[in-house]
Amino acid sequence: MPPTQAESVIKNIIREIGQECAAHGEIVSETLVAFMVKAVVLDPSNGFNTDRTLMKGDVQKLVKLCVTRLLDSKNPSLDTIKMQVYFDMNYTSREEFLEEHHRVVESRLSSVSREITDSRACVREELESLYRKIVSYVLLRSGLGSPTDIKIVREATAALQSVFPQAELGTFLTLSKKDKEHQLKELTMIVTGIRLFNRDCGKGGEGIDDLPAILREAIPATTQHVDSQLEVVQDRAYRYTAILEKVAKNPLLSRELQPYLLKEALYNVRQYEIFLQIILSDIITCAQEVEMMIKQLGAQLEQLKFTVKSKTAVPTSQVFPTFIALSNLWTSFQDETVLISILSNLTTHLEPFLGTHELFFPEKVTQALLDGVTVKTDVCRMKEHIEERVNLADFRKLEWLFPETTANFDKLLIQYRGFCAYTFATTDGLLLPGNPAIGILKYKEKYYAFNTRDAAYSFAENPENYIDKVREKAKKNAELIQLLELHQQFETLIPYSQNGPPSPGKRQGQNEGLYRLSERGSHPKMETKEIHKE
Repeated sequence: MPPTQAESVIKNIIREIGQECAAHGEIVSETLVAFMVKAVVLDPSNGFNTDRTLMKGDVQKLVKLCVTRLLDSKNPSLDTIKMQVYFDMNYTSREEFLEEHHRVVESRLSSVSREITDSRACVREELESLYRKIVSYVLLRSGLGSPTDIKIVREATAALQSVFPQAELGTFLTLSKKDKEHQLKELTMIVTGIRLFNRDCGKGGEGIDDLPAILREAIPATTQHVDSQLEVVQDRAYRYTAILEKVAKNPLLSRELQPYLLKEALYNVRQYEIFLQIILSDIITCAQEVEMMIKQLGAQLEQLKFTVKSKTAVPTSQVFPTFIALSNLWTSFQDETVLISILSNLTTHLEPFLGTHELFFPEKVTQALLDGVTVKTDVCRMKEHIEERVNLADFRKLEWLFPETTANFDKLLIQYRGFCAYTFATTDGLLLPGNPAIGILKYKEKYYAFNTRDAAYSFAENPENYIDKVREKAKKNAELIQLLELHQQFETLIPYSQNGPPSPGKRQGQNEGLYRLSERGSHPKMETKEIHKE
Protein backbone atom coordinates (compact mmCIF):
# COMPACT_ATOMS: atom_id res chain seq x y z
CA MET A 1 0.00 0.00 0.00
CA PRO A 2 1.38 3.46 -0.88
CA PRO A 3 2.35 5.55 2.18
CA THR A 4 -0.39 8.15 1.47
CA GLN A 5 -3.09 5.46 1.40
CA ALA A 6 -1.64 3.82 4.51
CA GLU A 7 -1.89 7.14 6.33
CA SER A 8 -5.49 7.50 5.18
CA VAL A 9 -6.46 4.09 6.58
CA ILE A 10 -4.86 4.67 9.98
CA LYS A 11 -6.52 8.09 10.14
CA ASN A 12 -9.87 6.38 9.56
CA ILE A 13 -9.21 4.03 12.50
CA ILE A 14 -8.23 6.97 14.71
CA ARG A 15 -11.29 8.94 13.55
CA GLU A 16 -13.62 6.02 14.31
CA ILE A 17 -12.21 5.68 17.84
CA GLY A 18 -12.56 9.45 18.36
CA GLN A 19 -16.18 9.39 17.18
CA GLU A 20 -17.01 6.45 19.46
CA CYS A 21 -15.56 8.32 22.44
CA ALA A 22 -17.42 11.51 21.47
CA ALA A 23 -20.69 9.54 21.34
CA HIS A 24 -20.07 8.66 25.00
CA GLY A 25 -19.37 12.29 25.89
CA GLU A 26 -15.55 12.07 25.92
CA ILE A 27 -13.67 14.35 23.51
CA VAL A 28 -10.19 13.01 22.76
CA SER A 29 -7.43 14.37 20.52
CA GLU A 30 -6.10 12.40 17.56
CA THR A 31 -2.67 12.38 19.21
CA LEU A 32 -4.07 10.70 22.32
CA VAL A 33 -5.98 8.15 20.23
CA ALA A 34 -2.87 7.33 18.18
CA PHE A 35 -0.90 6.74 21.38
CA MET A 36 -3.67 4.51 22.75
CA VAL A 37 -3.74 2.45 19.54
CA LYS A 38 -0.04 1.81 19.99
CA ALA A 39 -0.50 0.99 23.68
CA VAL A 40 -3.27 -1.55 23.02
CA VAL A 41 -1.39 -3.30 20.20
CA LEU A 42 1.83 -3.54 22.21
CA ASP A 43 0.15 -5.07 25.29
CA PRO A 44 0.63 -8.88 24.96
CA SER A 45 -2.55 -9.57 26.93
CA ASN A 46 -4.61 -8.16 24.06
CA GLY A 47 -3.36 -10.88 21.70
CA PHE A 48 -2.18 -8.81 18.75
CA ASN A 49 0.68 -10.51 16.92
CA THR A 50 3.04 -7.84 15.66
CA ASP A 51 4.65 -10.28 13.21
CA ARG A 52 1.55 -10.87 11.13
CA THR A 53 -1.09 -8.79 9.40
CA LEU A 54 -4.26 -7.85 11.27
CA MET A 55 -7.59 -8.90 9.81
CA LYS A 56 -10.68 -6.72 9.75
CA GLY A 57 -11.98 -8.44 12.89
CA ASP A 58 -8.72 -7.58 14.66
CA VAL A 59 -9.18 -3.95 13.77
CA GLN A 60 -12.72 -3.96 15.18
CA LYS A 61 -11.33 -5.50 18.36
CA LEU A 62 -8.61 -2.83 18.39
CA VAL A 63 -11.19 -0.05 18.13
CA LYS A 64 -13.30 -1.54 20.93
CA LEU A 65 -10.32 -1.97 23.28
CA CYS A 66 -9.08 1.57 22.61
CA VAL A 67 -12.51 3.09 23.26
CA THR A 68 -12.83 1.11 26.51
CA ARG A 69 -9.42 2.32 27.70
CA LEU A 70 -10.10 5.93 26.74
CA LEU A 71 -13.45 5.98 28.54
CA ASP A 72 -11.99 4.61 31.79
CA SER A 73 -11.95 7.80 33.86
CA LYS A 74 -10.57 6.08 36.97
CA ASN A 75 -7.23 4.88 35.71
CA PRO A 76 -3.77 6.18 36.75
CA SER A 77 -2.23 4.71 33.59
CA LEU A 78 -4.61 6.66 31.32
CA ASP A 79 -3.99 9.82 33.37
CA THR A 80 -0.25 9.41 32.78
CA ILE A 81 -0.69 8.86 29.04
CA LYS A 82 -2.93 11.94 28.82
CA MET A 83 -0.34 13.92 30.76
CA GLN A 84 2.43 12.79 28.39
CA VAL A 85 0.42 13.65 25.29
CA TYR A 86 -0.53 17.04 26.72
CA PHE A 87 3.06 17.88 27.62
CA ASP A 88 4.40 16.78 24.23
CA MET A 89 1.81 18.91 22.44
CA ASN A 90 2.35 22.01 24.57
CA TYR A 91 6.00 22.05 25.61
CA THR A 92 8.94 22.90 23.43
CA SER A 93 12.50 23.92 24.14
CA ARG A 94 13.32 27.51 24.98
CA GLU A 95 15.03 28.07 21.62
CA GLU A 96 12.16 26.58 19.60
CA PHE A 97 9.56 28.52 21.58
CA LEU A 98 11.28 31.86 21.01
CA GLU A 99 11.76 31.10 17.32
CA GLU A 100 8.07 30.23 16.98
CA HIS A 101 6.99 33.26 19.03
CA HIS A 102 8.95 35.60 16.75
CA ARG A 103 7.50 33.90 13.69
CA VAL A 104 3.96 34.46 15.01
CA VAL A 105 4.73 38.14 15.70
CA GLU A 106 6.07 38.55 12.13
CA SER A 107 2.98 36.88 10.64
CA ARG A 108 0.67 39.21 12.58
CA LEU A 109 2.56 42.23 11.28
CA SER A 110 2.69 41.09 7.66
CA SER A 111 -0.59 42.71 6.56
CA VAL A 112 0.29 46.09 8.17
CA SER A 113 3.78 45.94 6.66
CA ARG A 114 2.35 45.10 3.24
CA GLU A 115 -0.04 48.08 3.34
CA ILE A 116 2.91 50.39 3.97
CA THR A 117 5.39 48.87 1.49
CA ASP A 118 2.76 48.62 -1.29
CA SER A 119 1.58 52.21 -0.81
CA ARG A 120 1.68 54.58 -3.78
CA ALA A 121 0.78 57.68 -1.78
CA CYS A 122 1.12 60.97 -3.65
CA VAL A 123 -1.20 63.63 -2.30
CA ARG A 124 -0.97 65.15 1.18
CA GLU A 125 -3.89 63.20 2.68
CA GLU A 126 -2.46 59.90 1.43
CA LEU A 127 0.99 60.70 2.82
CA GLU A 128 -0.46 61.63 6.22
CA SER A 129 -2.40 58.38 6.28
CA LEU A 130 0.75 56.43 5.36
CA TYR A 131 2.70 58.14 8.19
CA ARG A 132 -0.03 57.19 10.69
CA LYS A 133 0.21 53.59 9.49
CA ILE A 134 3.97 53.64 10.09
CA VAL A 135 3.35 54.88 13.65
CA SER A 136 0.85 52.03 14.18
CA TYR A 137 3.35 49.55 12.76
CA VAL A 138 6.06 50.82 15.13
CA LEU A 139 3.74 50.41 18.14
CA LEU A 140 2.55 46.95 17.09
CA ARG A 141 6.06 45.65 16.44
CA SER A 142 7.51 47.13 19.62
CA GLY A 143 4.63 45.96 21.81
CA LEU A 144 4.90 49.20 23.80
CA GLY A 145 1.30 50.32 24.04
CA SER A 146 -1.87 50.25 21.96
CA PRO A 147 -2.04 52.07 18.59
CA THR A 148 -5.59 53.15 19.55
CA ASP A 149 -4.50 55.03 22.70
CA ILE A 150 -4.15 58.70 21.76
CA LYS A 151 -1.49 59.49 24.40
CA ILE A 152 0.68 56.57 23.30
CA VAL A 153 0.23 57.45 19.62
CA ARG A 154 1.28 61.06 20.28
CA GLU A 155 4.39 59.96 22.15
CA ALA A 156 5.37 57.44 19.47
CA THR A 157 4.70 59.99 16.71
CA ALA A 158 6.94 62.58 18.40
CA ALA A 159 9.75 60.03 18.74
CA LEU A 160 9.38 58.96 15.10
CA GLN A 161 9.34 62.56 13.84
CA SER A 162 12.66 63.22 15.61
CA VAL A 163 14.41 60.61 13.45
CA PHE A 164 12.09 60.25 10.44
CA PRO A 165 10.05 63.39 9.71
CA GLN A 166 7.06 63.09 7.38
CA ALA A 167 8.97 65.03 4.75
CA GLU A 168 11.21 61.98 4.22
CA LEU A 169 8.28 59.81 3.05
CA GLY A 170 9.06 60.72 -0.56
CA THR A 171 12.50 59.13 -0.31
CA PHE A 172 11.03 56.14 1.57
CA LEU A 173 8.54 55.47 -1.25
CA THR A 174 11.33 55.22 -3.83
CA LEU A 175 12.98 52.33 -1.99
CA SER A 176 12.57 48.67 -2.95
CA LYS A 177 10.09 46.59 -0.95
CA LYS A 178 12.92 44.81 0.86
CA ASP A 179 14.63 48.10 1.78
CA LYS A 180 11.32 49.52 3.02
CA GLU A 181 10.82 46.50 5.29
CA HIS A 182 14.35 46.87 6.63
CA GLN A 183 13.88 50.58 7.32
CA LEU A 184 10.55 49.94 9.11
CA LYS A 185 12.24 47.46 11.46
CA GLU A 186 15.15 49.82 12.08
CA LEU A 187 12.84 52.77 12.75
CA THR A 188 10.86 50.63 15.20
CA MET A 189 14.01 49.82 17.18
CA ILE A 190 15.20 53.44 17.25
CA VAL A 191 11.79 54.77 18.32
CA THR A 192 11.53 52.03 20.94
CA GLY A 193 14.99 52.95 22.27
CA ILE A 194 14.04 56.65 22.43
CA ARG A 195 10.79 55.92 24.31
CA LEU A 196 12.56 53.63 26.78
CA PHE A 197 15.25 56.25 27.40
CA ASN A 198 12.65 59.00 27.88
CA ARG A 199 10.76 56.75 30.29
CA ASP A 200 13.91 56.23 32.34
CA CYS A 201 14.43 60.00 32.42
CA GLY A 202 10.84 60.52 33.61
CA LYS A 203 9.80 62.28 30.38
CA GLY A 204 7.52 59.67 28.80
CA GLY A 205 6.95 55.94 28.63
CA GLU A 206 3.16 56.00 28.37
CA GLY A 207 1.80 52.44 28.22
CA ILE A 208 5.21 50.82 28.84
CA ASP A 209 5.09 48.17 31.56
CA ASP A 210 8.01 47.80 33.96
CA LEU A 211 8.98 44.36 32.65
CA PRO A 212 12.13 43.92 34.81
CA ALA A 213 10.03 44.52 37.96
CA ILE A 214 7.22 42.27 36.70
CA LEU A 215 9.69 39.47 35.97
CA ARG A 216 11.47 39.85 39.30
CA GLU A 217 8.10 39.25 40.96
CA ALA A 218 6.73 36.58 38.57
CA ILE A 219 9.81 34.33 38.44
CA PRO A 220 10.10 33.71 42.22
CA ALA A 221 6.32 33.21 42.45
CA THR A 222 6.35 30.65 39.63
CA THR A 223 9.42 28.94 41.08
CA GLN A 224 7.79 28.71 44.49
CA HIS A 225 4.65 27.17 42.98
CA VAL A 226 6.64 24.54 41.05
CA ASP A 227 8.79 23.80 44.11
CA SER A 228 5.72 23.26 46.28
CA GLN A 229 4.19 20.95 43.67
CA LEU A 230 7.48 19.03 43.45
CA GLU A 231 7.60 18.60 47.20
CA VAL A 232 4.07 17.17 47.31
CA VAL A 233 4.53 14.81 44.38
CA GLN A 234 7.95 13.58 45.55
CA ASP A 235 6.55 12.84 49.01
CA ARG A 236 3.81 10.80 47.36
CA ALA A 237 6.35 8.94 45.21
CA TYR A 238 8.50 8.10 48.26
CA ARG A 239 5.47 6.77 50.16
CA TYR A 240 4.22 4.67 47.23
CA THR A 241 7.73 3.21 46.84
CA ALA A 242 7.91 2.34 50.55
CA ILE A 243 4.52 0.57 50.41
CA LEU A 244 5.50 -1.39 47.29
CA GLU A 245 8.71 -2.55 48.98
CA LYS A 246 6.65 -3.65 52.00
CA VAL A 247 4.28 -5.62 49.75
CA ALA A 248 7.24 -7.27 47.98
CA LYS A 249 8.48 -8.57 51.36
CA ASN A 250 5.01 -9.64 52.48
CA PRO A 251 3.05 -11.14 49.52
CA LEU A 252 -0.07 -11.59 51.68
CA LEU A 253 -0.55 -7.82 51.58
CA SER A 254 -1.10 -7.98 47.83
CA ARG A 255 -4.51 -9.54 48.50
CA GLU A 256 -5.64 -6.40 50.30
CA LEU A 257 -3.82 -4.03 47.98
CA GLN A 258 -3.60 -4.01 44.19
CA PRO A 259 0.17 -3.63 43.60
CA TYR A 260 -0.24 -3.10 39.86
CA LEU A 261 -2.54 -0.12 40.53
CA LEU A 262 -0.08 1.35 43.02
CA LYS A 263 2.75 0.96 40.49
CA GLU A 264 0.67 2.78 37.88
CA ALA A 265 0.09 5.53 40.45
CA LEU A 266 3.85 5.62 41.09
CA TYR A 267 4.52 5.99 37.34
CA ASN A 268 2.00 8.84 37.30
CA VAL A 269 3.70 10.86 40.05
CA ARG A 270 7.20 10.13 38.73
CA GLN A 271 6.21 11.37 35.27
CA TYR A 272 4.68 14.49 36.79
CA GLU A 273 7.87 15.02 38.79
CA ILE A 274 10.01 14.75 35.64
CA PHE A 275 7.85 17.30 33.79
CA LEU A 276 8.00 19.71 36.73
CA GLN A 277 11.79 19.41 36.82
CA ILE A 278 11.97 20.24 33.10
CA ILE A 279 9.77 23.30 33.67
CA LEU A 280 11.78 24.34 36.74
CA SER A 281 15.02 24.10 34.77
CA ASP A 282 13.58 26.48 32.15
CA ILE A 283 12.41 28.89 34.87
CA ILE A 284 15.91 28.93 36.37
CA THR A 285 17.34 29.73 32.93
CA CYS A 286 14.80 32.57 32.63
CA ALA A 287 15.88 33.93 36.01
CA GLN A 288 19.55 33.88 35.00
CA GLU A 289 18.82 35.59 31.68
CA VAL A 290 16.69 38.28 33.33
CA GLU A 291 19.31 39.15 35.96
CA MET A 292 21.96 39.47 33.25
CA MET A 293 19.64 41.63 31.10
CA ILE A 294 18.78 43.94 34.01
CA LYS A 295 22.49 44.69 34.41
CA GLN A 296 22.83 45.31 30.66
CA LEU A 297 19.77 47.59 30.71
CA GLY A 298 21.25 49.72 33.48
CA ALA A 299 24.61 49.95 31.68
CA GLN A 300 23.02 51.00 28.36
CA LEU A 301 20.81 53.65 29.95
CA GLU A 302 23.82 55.07 31.80
CA GLN A 303 25.80 55.14 28.57
CA LEU A 304 22.98 57.06 26.84
CA LYS A 305 22.74 59.57 29.71
CA PHE A 306 26.49 60.14 29.53
CA THR A 307 26.36 60.59 25.74
CA VAL A 308 23.36 62.93 25.74
CA LYS A 309 23.91 64.83 29.04
CA SER A 310 22.47 68.33 28.54
CA LYS A 311 23.13 68.49 24.79
CA THR A 312 20.30 69.64 22.52
CA ALA A 313 21.64 67.70 19.55
CA VAL A 314 23.73 64.52 19.36
CA PRO A 315 25.16 62.81 16.24
CA THR A 316 22.97 59.88 15.27
CA SER A 317 26.05 57.66 14.92
CA GLN A 318 26.58 58.01 18.67
CA VAL A 319 23.07 57.24 19.90
CA PHE A 320 21.28 55.14 17.26
CA PRO A 321 23.32 51.97 17.93
CA THR A 322 22.53 52.25 21.67
CA PHE A 323 18.83 52.89 20.98
CA ILE A 324 18.77 49.75 18.82
CA ALA A 325 20.61 47.73 21.49
CA LEU A 326 18.11 49.01 24.08
CA SER A 327 15.21 47.93 21.86
CA ASN A 328 16.66 44.45 21.33
CA LEU A 329 17.16 44.09 25.06
CA TRP A 330 13.54 45.06 25.74
CA THR A 331 12.39 42.49 23.17
CA SER A 332 14.28 39.90 25.21
CA PHE A 333 12.42 41.06 28.35
CA GLN A 334 9.15 40.60 26.45
CA ASP A 335 10.24 37.11 25.37
CA GLU A 336 11.01 36.11 28.97
CA THR A 337 7.65 37.47 30.14
CA VAL A 338 5.74 35.37 27.62
CA LEU A 339 7.90 32.33 28.33
CA ILE A 340 7.30 32.54 32.10
CA SER A 341 3.57 32.87 31.47
CA ILE A 342 3.59 29.76 29.25
CA LEU A 343 5.56 27.74 31.81
CA SER A 344 3.23 28.84 34.61
CA ASN A 345 0.15 27.86 32.59
CA LEU A 346 1.73 24.54 31.66
CA THR A 347 2.33 23.75 35.33
CA THR A 348 -1.28 24.59 36.19
CA HIS A 349 -2.68 22.47 33.36
CA LEU A 350 -0.61 19.41 34.36
CA GLU A 351 -2.16 19.22 37.85
CA PRO A 352 -5.53 17.66 36.80
CA PHE A 353 -3.68 14.58 35.50
CA LEU A 354 -3.04 13.59 39.14
CA GLY A 355 -6.76 13.17 39.76
CA THR A 356 -7.04 9.47 40.73
CA HIS A 357 -4.66 9.37 43.71
CA GLU A 358 -7.11 10.49 46.38
CA LEU A 359 -9.69 8.12 44.91
CA PHE A 360 -7.57 4.95 45.13
CA PHE A 361 -5.09 5.86 47.85
CA PRO A 362 -6.61 8.40 50.25
CA GLU A 363 -4.47 9.64 53.11
CA LYS A 364 -6.13 7.31 55.64
CA VAL A 365 -5.38 4.19 53.57
CA THR A 366 -1.82 5.30 52.78
CA GLN A 367 -1.01 5.97 56.43
CA ALA A 368 -2.33 2.54 57.46
CA LEU A 369 -0.15 0.83 54.83
CA LEU A 370 2.89 2.81 56.00
CA ASP A 371 2.58 1.52 59.55
CA GLY A 372 6.01 0.26 60.65
CA VAL A 373 7.65 1.43 57.41
CA THR A 374 10.44 3.98 57.01
CA VAL A 375 9.78 6.30 54.08
CA LYS A 376 13.05 7.11 52.29
CA THR A 377 13.74 9.98 49.94
CA ASP A 378 15.80 9.45 46.79
CA VAL A 379 18.72 11.25 48.47
CA CYS A 380 18.48 8.99 51.55
CA ARG A 381 18.58 5.88 49.35
CA MET A 382 21.74 7.09 47.66
CA LYS A 383 23.41 7.90 50.97
CA GLU A 384 22.68 4.37 52.24
CA HIS A 385 25.00 2.94 49.58
CA ILE A 386 27.43 5.84 49.29
CA GLU A 387 30.39 3.64 50.28
CA GLU A 388 29.56 0.90 47.76
CA ARG A 389 31.63 0.83 44.59
CA VAL A 390 32.01 -1.58 41.72
CA ASN A 391 35.43 -3.26 41.78
CA LEU A 392 36.92 -2.99 38.29
CA ALA A 393 38.99 -6.13 38.88
CA ASP A 394 35.74 -8.14 38.90
CA PHE A 395 34.89 -7.10 35.33
CA ARG A 396 37.67 -7.35 32.82
CA LYS A 397 35.41 -7.31 29.73
CA LEU A 398 32.99 -4.56 30.82
CA GLU A 399 33.58 -0.82 31.02
CA TRP A 400 32.61 1.02 34.22
CA LEU A 401 32.67 4.79 34.64
CA PHE A 402 33.28 6.76 37.84
CA PRO A 403 33.05 10.50 38.70
CA GLU A 404 36.76 10.96 39.34
CA THR A 405 37.90 9.27 36.12
CA THR A 406 35.25 10.39 33.61
CA ALA A 407 34.99 13.83 32.04
CA ASN A 408 31.47 15.32 32.12
CA PHE A 409 30.34 12.40 34.27
CA ASP A 410 27.22 14.23 35.45
CA LYS A 411 26.17 14.87 31.84
CA LEU A 412 26.08 11.20 30.79
CA LEU A 413 22.69 10.21 29.35
CA ILE A 414 21.75 7.34 31.66
CA GLN A 415 19.19 4.83 30.42
CA TYR A 416 15.68 4.70 31.94
CA ARG A 417 16.04 8.30 33.19
CA GLY A 418 18.52 7.10 35.79
CA PHE A 419 16.26 4.49 37.43
CA CYS A 420 17.84 1.14 38.34
CA ALA A 421 17.30 -1.30 35.46
CA TYR A 422 17.95 -4.40 37.58
CA THR A 423 15.44 -3.46 40.29
CA PHE A 424 12.80 -2.53 37.70
CA ALA A 425 13.29 -5.82 35.83
CA THR A 426 13.25 -8.09 38.89
CA THR A 427 10.35 -6.48 40.79
CA ASP A 428 7.87 -6.22 37.91
CA GLY A 429 8.36 -2.50 37.50
CA LEU A 430 9.40 -0.87 40.78
CA LEU A 431 11.15 2.43 40.15
CA LEU A 432 14.19 3.10 42.35
CA PRO A 433 16.73 5.83 41.48
CA GLY A 434 20.15 4.61 40.43
CA ASN A 435 23.25 5.85 42.24
CA PRO A 436 25.89 6.87 39.65
CA ALA A 437 28.61 6.96 42.36
CA ILE A 438 28.43 3.13 42.60
CA GLY A 439 29.64 3.02 39.00
CA ILE A 440 27.92 3.50 35.65
CA LEU A 441 28.02 0.54 33.29
CA LYS A 442 28.75 1.36 29.65
CA TYR A 443 27.14 -1.40 27.58
CA LYS A 444 26.71 -1.18 23.80
CA GLU A 445 27.34 2.59 23.91
CA LYS A 446 24.59 3.11 26.49
CA TYR A 447 24.88 3.92 30.18
CA TYR A 448 23.18 2.18 33.13
CA ALA A 449 23.01 3.16 36.81
CA PHE A 450 22.04 0.96 39.79
CA ASN A 451 20.71 1.52 43.30
CA THR A 452 23.12 -0.99 44.94
CA ARG A 453 26.40 -2.69 44.07
CA ASP A 454 24.66 -6.09 44.16
CA ALA A 455 22.16 -4.85 41.58
CA ALA A 456 25.04 -3.62 39.40
CA TYR A 457 26.83 -7.00 39.60
CA SER A 458 23.66 -8.98 38.84
CA PHE A 459 22.77 -6.82 35.84
CA ALA A 460 26.33 -7.02 34.48
CA GLU A 461 26.17 -10.83 34.40
CA ASN A 462 23.46 -10.75 31.72
CA PRO A 463 22.48 -7.24 30.60
CA GLU A 464 20.34 -8.38 27.66
CA ASN A 465 18.11 -10.43 29.96
CA TYR A 466 17.21 -7.42 32.09
CA ILE A 467 16.95 -5.03 29.14
CA ASP A 468 14.41 -7.44 27.56
CA LYS A 469 12.43 -7.59 30.81
CA VAL A 470 12.21 -3.81 30.93
CA ARG A 471 10.98 -3.79 27.33
CA GLU A 472 8.35 -6.45 28.05
CA LYS A 473 7.05 -4.53 31.07
CA ALA A 474 6.77 -1.39 28.93
CA LYS A 475 4.55 -3.30 26.51
CA LYS A 476 2.06 -3.84 29.33
CA ASN A 477 2.27 -0.24 30.54
CA ALA A 478 2.73 2.00 27.51
CA GLU A 479 3.24 5.09 29.66
CA LEU A 480 6.68 3.63 30.48
CA ILE A 481 7.79 4.21 26.87
CA GLN A 482 8.04 7.94 27.52
CA LEU A 483 8.68 7.77 31.26
CA LEU A 484 11.79 5.60 30.73
CA GLU A 485 12.62 7.05 27.28
CA LEU A 486 12.18 3.80 25.34
CA HIS A 487 10.87 5.35 22.12
CA GLN A 488 13.54 3.85 19.89
CA GLN A 489 12.82 0.30 21.05
CA PHE A 490 9.24 0.15 19.85
CA GLU A 491 7.31 -0.04 16.63
CA THR A 492 4.34 2.04 15.59
CA LEU A 493 1.11 0.92 13.95
CA ILE A 494 1.01 1.40 10.19
CA PRO A 495 -2.00 0.22 8.15
CA TYR A 496 -1.27 -2.17 5.34
CA SER A 497 -3.44 -4.03 2.84
CA GLN A 498 -2.28 -7.06 0.89
CA ASN A 499 -5.33 -6.65 -1.37
CA GLY A 500 -4.38 -3.13 -2.42
CA PRO A 501 -6.79 -0.21 -2.52
CA PRO A 502 -10.54 -0.80 -2.04
CA SER A 503 -12.38 -1.74 -5.21
CA PRO A 504 -14.35 1.05 -6.88
CA GLY A 505 -17.91 1.25 -5.58
CA LYS A 506 -17.12 -0.56 -2.32
CA ARG A 507 -17.68 1.14 1.00
CA GLN A 508 -14.65 1.11 3.24
CA GLY A 509 -16.23 -1.42 5.60
CA GLN A 510 -16.72 -3.89 2.73
CA ASN A 511 -13.04 -4.14 1.88
CA GLU A 512 -11.25 -6.90 3.80
CA GLY A 513 -8.47 -4.52 4.78
CA LEU A 514 -5.39 -6.00 6.46
CA TYR A 515 -3.11 -4.15 8.82
CA ARG A 516 0.30 -4.90 10.19
CA LEU A 517 2.98 -3.36 12.34
CA SER A 518 5.96 -1.81 10.62
CA GLU A 519 9.21 -0.62 12.17
CA ARG A 520 9.37 3.12 12.37
CA GLY A 521 10.52 5.73 14.85
CA SER A 522 7.82 6.64 17.31
CA HIS A 523 8.96 9.67 19.28
CA PRO A 524 6.07 12.15 19.31
CA LYS A 525 6.76 15.45 17.61
CA MET A 526 5.98 18.61 19.58
CA GLU A 527 3.94 20.72 17.19
CA THR A 528 1.36 22.81 19.04
CA LYS A 529 2.83 25.80 20.78
CA GLU A 530 -0.37 27.10 22.31
CA ILE A 531 -1.59 25.97 25.72
CA HIS A 532 -4.78 23.95 25.41
CA LYS A 533 -6.38 21.47 27.79
CA GLU A 534 -6.78 17.84 26.72
